[in-house]
Amino acid sequence: MNARFGLKLTMTMIVFAVAISFTIATSDYLRLREQAITNKQNQVEQDEQMAKYALETIEKAYYVFGDNIANKMKDTSLKLLDLYEKNPSFETWDFDALKRLLSLDVYIIDSNNVILYSSFKQDVGLDFNACCRKLARVLDDYRNNGEFFHDGMDLEQKTGIIKKYSYMPTPDKKYIIQLGYSLQEGDIFHKFNFLSTIDQLVQRSPSIYEINVLNIGGYRLGDPATIQRKLPPERRKAFEETLDTGITTEREGLWHDVPAIYRYAHYVSEFDDGTTKHKVLEIVYHDKDLQEIQNDHKRKFIIQLLIILIITVILSSLISRWVARPMYLAFHDSLTGLNNRAAFDERLKAAISKKHEQSALLMIDLDNFKLVNDHLGHDMGDHLLKCVAQVLRKVARHKDTPIRLGGDEFVLIMPSAGRTEAEDTAGKLIDSILTSTAEEIQLDGEKVTVSIGIALYPEHGLDPDMLCKRADQALYDSKKKGKNQFKFYS
Repeated sequence: MNARFGLKLTMTMIVFAVAISFTIATSDYLRLREQAITNKQNQVEQDEQMAKYALETIEKAYYVFGDNIANKMKDTSLKLLDLYEKNPSFETWDFDALKRLLSLDVYIIDSNNVILYSSFKQDVGLDFNACCRKLARVLDDYRNNGEFFHDGMDLEQKTGIIKKYSYMPTPDKKYIIQLGYSLQEGDIFHKFNFLSTIDQLVQRSPSIYEINVLNIGGYRLGDPATIQRKLPPERRKAFEETLDTGITTEREGLWHDVPAIYRYAHYVSEFDDGTTKHKVLEIVYHDKDLQEIQNDHKRKFIIQLLIILIITVILSSLISRWVARPMYLAFHDSLTGLNNRAAFDERLKAAISKKHEQSALLMIDLDNFKLVNDHLGHDMGDHLLKCVAQVLRKVARHKDTPIRLGGDEFVLIMPSAGRTEAEDTAGKLIDSILTSTAEEIQLDGEKVTVSIGIALYPEHGLDPDMLCKRADQALYDSKKKGKNQFKFYS
């Protein structure tokens, strides 16, 4: 019994210590994991800000030093409107000569938003309603407004060249005269080349695959639209969501058959009021370094738990050896191993805690125990008490609690037991104790027997004190009427 109690104590301490250690280790692991995720996010956001800064720098340079470009395009548009009034038949215009004269590409867009004529022959026949619906809607607004508009940086779809475009509708609103100016040929672009800056940023960052600047149509600046693949549906949805709401979104996907994360961040120009005011940065990166850090933390977490478990088991075993015996003896009888008087009240209260169930309390007292001590010695008396305890364990049900109150007084607490169960158990105890002691203990003309008093809950009492008094009264009646028998309280 003592070993079993020590094992229970050891297991309880191990479970308690492991639970606390696991909680602390898990909290530390989650903290490190969250810190690693935050560091990774900060790193990506820093690269994003650097890319935005490169884009903002060149736009600011054009805003400060490039006003003459917009003014030139406006003046040129007005001259072309004068030419249109004199000669509205565009088929007679020499667009190649106009380009050589103006150093600008000229485009004529009809009311269906299709390019009818252009000095850039590759764009003739381009239908904005088919390729660029957002721009087509803007063109309708420009046509109805009747004023001059100019954009910032955009790409020429056939070549990918970074250009600046302007728009001026004809007075009859049948056409829009579009002008295109190549920004890549100017000194400002060479000095503040944001594409080169972004490439250098990608090369310096080990976790960034690429960074792209997308216009409102989802095309990358710097690459011909004809060689660009359309964004897959999920990434297109993320791009549109970012463009519409300004909220950064991320999607998982593949980059050259390698798992990657696509991050879409909104960019709003402070120096552009045209259709190119809004752009989206597409940052393609991986989190392999984050996964490695998390796996490293996980390995350390597991090792830490194993070390904690080993140390906990060792310490718990040592501590349980030191305290198990004193704790065990505090609630158990050192001779018989049964529960003692200290545990009696708690066990009895637990047995009668269920108000709708019957319980029985058996007060047991040995007859002629003093004769055994006087005639056969105290060693035989101790042996007798051990035998009685063994019989109690054998006869008692699994949920019953046998207790030694002291001396030759024993108690059996029977939860969920009525008169019949108590009567059967009392009879078995009397017979078993008499049988087990008859051969070993010989007294002149006397036998070792037991007297038992029984009180029932709630019939004979509703609290522990009342049950004890009435079971004790029943025991007194049993002895008075001849011993070796049991009596219910009446």
